[in-house]
Amino acid sequence: MGIVFSRGRRTPVTILGVTALLIRLLGRISFSCLFPAPWHFSLSSQGLPRLLIPSFRQLLFLGLLLCLVGLLYLLLASGKGHVSWIREENHFHRHLAKVNDVDATDTSNPNLNYGLVVDCGSSGSRVFVYCWPRHNGNPHELLDIRQMRDQHRKPVVMKIKPGISDLAKTPEKASDYIHPLLSFAAQHIPKNKHQETPLYILCTAGMRILPESQQEALLEDLRTDIPVHFNFLFSDSHVEVISGKQEGVYAWIGINFVLGRFNHVHNDGEAVVAVHVPGGDQQEARMRKRTAGVLGHGRGLHTDRIRSEEVAKNLLAEFNLGCDAHRTEHVYRVYVSTFLGFGGNAARKRYEENVIRNTATRNKLLGLHTGETAESPLLDPCLPADLLDEIGPSTQRLHLRGTGAFAQCRQILQPFLNRTNETLTSLSGIYQPAIDYANSQFYGFSEFYYCTEDVLRIGGDYNASKYAQAATSYCATQWKTLKERFDSGLYASHADLHRLKYQCFKSAWMYEVLHSGFSFPANYKNLKTALLVYDKEVQWTLGAILYRTRFLPLRDIPLESLKGAHSHWRHSFSFVNNHYLFLACFFIVLLSIMLYLLRLRRIHRRSAPSSVQWLEEGLGSPPLPLAL
Repeated sequence: MGIVFSRGRRTPVTILGVTALLIRLLGRISFSCLFPAPWHFSLSSQGLPRLLIPSFRQLLFLGLLLCLVGLLYLLLASGKGHVSWIREENHFHRHLAKVNDVDATDTSNPNLNYGLVVDCGSSGSRVFVYCWPRHNGNPHELLDIRQMRDQHRKPVVMKIKPGISDLAKTPEKASDYIHPLLSFAAQHIPKNKHQETPLYILCTAGMRILPESQQEALLEDLRTDIPVHFNFLFSDSHVEVISGKQEGVYAWIGINFVLGRFNHVHNDGEAVVAVHVPGGDQQEARMRKRTAGVLGHGRGLHTDRIRSEEVAKNLLAEFNLGCDAHRTEHVYRVYVSTFLGFGGNAARKRYEENVIRNTATRNKLLGLHTGETAESPLLDPCLPADLLDEIGPSTQRLHLRGTGAFAQCRQILQPFLNRTNETLTSLSGIYQPAIDYANSQFYGFSEFYYCTEDVLRIGGDYNASKYAQAATSYCATQWKTLKERFDSGLYASHADLHRLKYQCFKSAWMYEVLHSGFSFPANYKNLKTALLVYDKEVQWTLGAILYRTRFLPLRDIPLESLKGAHSHWRHSFSFVNNHYLFLACFFIVLLSIMLYLLRLRRIHRRSAPSSVQWLEEGLGSPPLPLAL
């Protein structure tokens, strides 16, 4: 095949000698290129089979087919590229957030906001300092709240003792009691930010048991004196006694926020569930990331897929975490139930009271003296082997000796669960909705973590069989051996002698609460016991400030265009639009070429009428120009 150029008259000019030879071999059929009017190049071919010399219609068909294939490829490539880009960016931002969370907070950043939550518990009070960057302007996203860290990268937290409820008889000292916590926080927050830093003082268990008049006296002193000494954003509604239900909801919000379950961009491998969003279109379910349930000290929580008619109102919490009350993407309905008296220590107390009462009755009826002296102790299967213990008041002192029988202890503890024969109930007959165990995930905190990790050292992914084996082995071990291991530092650093003594009881109690009380299957694999998530201690205070500051993004959103403020929108829109723009240009150019081809074909037909006859007869002829 030869390439020749001609100008003016169609006199071929050979470029290469080899090309001329190929022309002679392959013939004289020529195709002209789309050069300016007087210019063309030709390809001569005589030896080629006729099938390899397509007609104009065939060329047009092949061209359209190639264009269609190219269009499909570009559409698929743009779709996949866009999704993968989003996934890579989300993964990058999640990784970056984890790194930033352990870095010291840059207090010189003017776009950083701060918030305070004081947790006034029964044994003490703690202040947590949180911070978050300016909201990105997307109303679909929540504030990126995280704990503030000092220059040593440690969380800015301070605790004092005793609990504020101890001031019930001297409520005028409440503000003096809280003053060290707020002074500590004020030192870490830039002074020019104090006026816009919200402060919340939330009281829990210790305050709940006080009479309402004493509660109000303490709260009133805080409401009156704190604004005098501190310039934080503080109002009367920012200090209150929260219920166990509120505390449970805040704990659920905190863990799921840290896990990223409120981010509704789905990635491969992430579990999703179909949810009928409250207040939304009930005919169509929305796919969301699977949220995690929370099991805490004396508390069980579960979420999603719960209809209001199925649960009593006092067990159901419905709330919107978004800044826009009219949007439903962050509306959640959560099952919340608190079980007072079912924590490990409270259960042990009830158990001991029952043992004292039953032993006294039996001794009196049978004339026995079991447990009255150390020489005739009562055998307790819920204590480690050969551990000697004393329980009860001085007037009813009872001596115990452990036998370390884990299975027997579990059997003895079952009546203390107060289970009923009714379906869909848990501890004390309290309603519990049906749980889709195959598509659920739970995190166990506080006692659930301590019970698996402190001495058994199997915290993390919960396995009922391994847990039962470890607990059985621990209970059967001689107390002397356990004490030696403790003195050698083989257990967790925060484990103490109290934990060592009652680990056997608490192991059995936790097992029964989980599997007999909450009805978790023995083969359940989606429970994790944890103290930290992403190396962070997750407190209910995180959920509290996230919920209570949910409207703050509204002050940032109007300041700039929503699309310009949200980096995800900006990149994703430009990415997609670039592909569509390219496709539009591609089709315009293709259409122009086709029109030009048709025009040239008509011109060539008029100027070379013998071409058709030459093609039909297969005779020699001057080159036939055909535009490409």
